[in-house]
Amino acid sequence: MGQSLVSLGLPNAQLHPRQLPRAVIPGLYVHIPFCFHKCHYCDFYSITRQTPERITRFVNLLLAEADMWAEMTVRPKTVFFGGGTPSLLPIDQMHRLIQGLRERFDFSELNEWTVEVNPATASLEYCQMLRETGVDRLSFGAQSFNRDELKTLERHHDPDDVPRSIDLARAAGFSRLNVDLIYAIPNQSIESWERSLAAAIDLKIPHISAYNLTYEPNTPIAVKKRLGLLEPTAEPLEIDMMKLTRERLLTSSRPAYEISNYATPNEECRHNLLYWTGGSYVGLGPSAASHVEGTRFKNRPHLGEWEAAIHAGHLPASDVETLSPDRRRGELVMLMLRLTRGVSFDEYTDRMGTNAQTDFADQLSRLSKIQMIETDESGFRLTDKGLVVADAIGAEFLVL
Repeated sequence: MGQSLVSLGLPNAQLHPRQLPRAVIPGLYVHIPFCFHKCHYCDFYSITRQTPERITRFVNLLLAEADMWAEMTVRPKTVFFGGGTPSLLPIDQMHRLIQGLRERFDFSELNEWTVEVNPATASLEYCQMLRETGVDRLSFGAQSFNRDELKTLERHHDPDDVPRSIDLARAAGFSRLNVDLIYAIPNQSIESWERSLAAAIDLKIPHISAYNLTYEPNTPIAVKKRLGLLEPTAEPLEIDMMKLTRERLLTSSRPAYEISNYATPNEECRHNLLYWTGGSYVGLGPSAASHVEGTRFKNRPHLGEWEAAIHAGHLPASDVETLSPDRRRGELVMLMLRLTRGVSFDEYTDRMGTNAQTDFADQLSRLSKIQMIETDESGFRLTDKGLVVADAIGAEFLVL
């Protein structure tokens, strides 16, 4: 069972990195919460209508938060700027943030830097600045190429904005590009979903993420569902959409490497692979999560509270827990099962120091018998049958 912050003897508002395990930390996530509009399905922390003064203060405090990690060895191999809409930071502030992080952390082993960009606001100048400062991967939130479906999601961009943004990114020197898509949107047919997939494939980009629409609590779209104002996609159709996605992207030379992610060889998102293989990472900004060798926490999902904590000189941490060895092993398997390659016995032993076949003998035997996983000498992975209920299969390995 994970320990709470109180059981660790730490006041909820006064965690400092020096209290975390000593480790070399290879991942850095930065959450930039600003949006010009809150999409109806989104449950990531975001806020609208911010002044230039507060954005300037926000960048100052992000760099102050980074300074707090000076006693730790933060040596990012991968960086990811998410949100919100990171590209809503004015170009001078984004440049200042990137340069400031480079001054504070050791980027000598960096091999991927991703920034999420809104297709409606991308510009050549902005993309050029990102490329010149070392960003090598951009991710665009397309979600759909159908105007009615974008309206349902309350996305404020036009389908034509996506290829335009991709062209700008390429003109700025980017080749590592991704678009996000969503399926199982209310009233979406499988034919419409196939057209969105085809439009994404036609962009000739190396990476596509395709997620099923989820109704997260308290989002506007979940409220509409609860009030009967929209009809969610039937589960059999949603499963057919998932199967179609895997088939179409495989035949376009972008096989699935994770449940919702598809890439040409060697174009997988390395930052997300760090998450799915149990690596350590620092999260900066409100609501950002951090994990250091089995101890994890989430920054407060409130800009004012996050600002106040940084001003007070401590991390704005909440939900801090140190995982027990059993829980950590179970969560590692749950994460790695999301990968097409599944759980490597050798990789598991390198990370945990124990043997997965011994630790989970009962689960492996039972799930193999009902054909939810397949096992060989190298490891185990979900079958096509298990893929449909992946979350439930992963939960079988959690030791509470």
